[in-house]
Amino acid sequence: MDHSKAPVLEALAAYHAQGQLPFTPPGHKQGRGADPRVRNVLGDAVFRSDVLATSGLDDRTASHGVLEQAQALMADAVGADHTFFSTCGSSLSVKAAMLSAAGPHEKILVGRDAHKSVVSGLILSGMDPVWVDPQWDPVLHLAHPPAARSFEAAFKEYPDARCALVTSPTPYGTCSDLGALARICHRRGKALIVDEAWGAHLPFHPRLPTWAMDAGADVCVTSVHKMGSALEQGSVFHLQGNLVDATVLKSREDLLGTTSPSSLVHAALDGWRRQMVEDGHALYDHALALSENLRAYIEETKGMHVNGRDDFCGPGLAHDLDPLQIIIDITGLGIPGYHAADWLRTHHRINLHLSDHRRISAQLTHADDEHSAQALLDALRDLAAHAPHLPPGPQVHLPDPAELRLEQAMLPRDAYFGPTEDVPWQKAAGRIAAEMLTPYPPGIPAALPGERLTPHVLSYLRSGIDAGMVIPDAADTHLTTVRVTARKKLNPPCEAHRRPPPAAPPPPSHGP
Repeated sequence: MDHSKAPVLEALAAYHAQGQLPFTPPGHKQGRGADPRVRNVLGDAVFRSDVLATSGLDDRTASHGVLEQAQALMADAVGADHTFFSTCGSSLSVKAAMLSAAGPHEKILVGRDAHKSVVSGLILSGMDPVWVDPQWDPVLHLAHPPAARSFEAAFKEYPDARCALVTSPTPYGTCSDLGALARICHRRGKALIVDEAWGAHLPFHPRLPTWAMDAGADVCVTSVHKMGSALEQGSVFHLQGNLVDATVLKSREDLLGTTSPSSLVHAALDGWRRQMVEDGHALYDHALALSENLRAYIEETKGMHVNGRDDFCGPGLAHDLDPLQIIIDITGLGIPGYHAADWLRTHHRINLHLSDHRRISAQLTHADDEHSAQALLDALRDLAAHAPHLPPGPQVHLPDPAELRLEQAMLPRDAYFGPTEDVPWQKAAGRIAAEMLTPYPPGIPAALPGERLTPHVLSYLRSGIDAGMVIPDAADTHLTTVRVTARKKLNPPCEAHRRPPPAAPPPPSHGP
């Protein structure tokens, strides 16, 4: 295919050149009706290019196939059979993928380090999750993607599970052995869905971890806005093989998605694909060299250690690591990562990717250069110089790994939509959560609807909040109270929930 083409961008240019006059939404009419104060901040170009996809970029019946051409080019660029654009982020895309492979009350194998969007999909669909435990590093208090053998064991125990879903890479950059996992699924005729939100760049350089389609995944969900050049909410999901029907997948996306997709988001996705095909290899040559040098310089900074493959990969740990996620252990500085991130924003206007009780992280992309890398390095060195004078902050209660594993006592949907009540957090142990309790970022629930709360998890979350952790999806974000089910007597749980909890725990959201 001709990857010099960018159908959405070309249609947008034609719209401008033809001087078309809209009597359609959006109501700002290419910015003419927008408040000048808004235009001063956002710029006129944003409004000028915010037009309808039909009766705008294309005609009323979409006969020119502008979006279809752009999606076909994207699929060709990454070796997928089909690609679909989403302007609602991968939070929508992953739900569409789940609903295309399983339905209400059907079992689905899910890595317990899944993003809250996956849990939302379970709540909305009524699926029955069989949790597969991540690989836990008890020394660094960090969870890596579940091993392929753990999914194989789960399939043997629950052969009626419809599919498997794994998150790889994690927000910390660690990756699963997707090739082995795909083979396990396909021997059973089961689909593998990969939440690869952090992996948009992976198809475009051989020194990056293997991306999901190359590894044999059936559906891959990618947040292009995270590691690519898309606008926020720009996501794509790719399909290959025949285990998931393309028509069904598109129907599920249509069920959940907006009927007013943003041409701005589509255009950015279209342009990013062209950029990667034409220049991606060279851009990532530079990004990888920049990352290698920056890692070496940070490692020389007193009190800081940059985690690499030696820390995160190996037997019982991750299969691979994305070197563009620079994870810095600051235990030697004596301050929590939450406070370090706040200090860097306040004093250097540096916004970090993640922070937890002992780590901070910086995400590099093809957009970074020597100037941005030097600004980060200077700020980190200044942090190290000031660390002895900063308050250490409260300690986070870190339970043993097995103490973090919660029993799934009810289906997530039943717990979330059933009768609830709010109880003081000190009295919530033993009760069944009716809400997600998700330290953010990266957004991996430490407790989710239907799980039975324990003193260990509650203490971890409460002490985390005191130390700077943020739990934005709780009904009470300060967690003085917790929303739990109000039922006094429970119906017997479904079969998947009668098993004893696995020995290995799921991760808390920030690693401990």
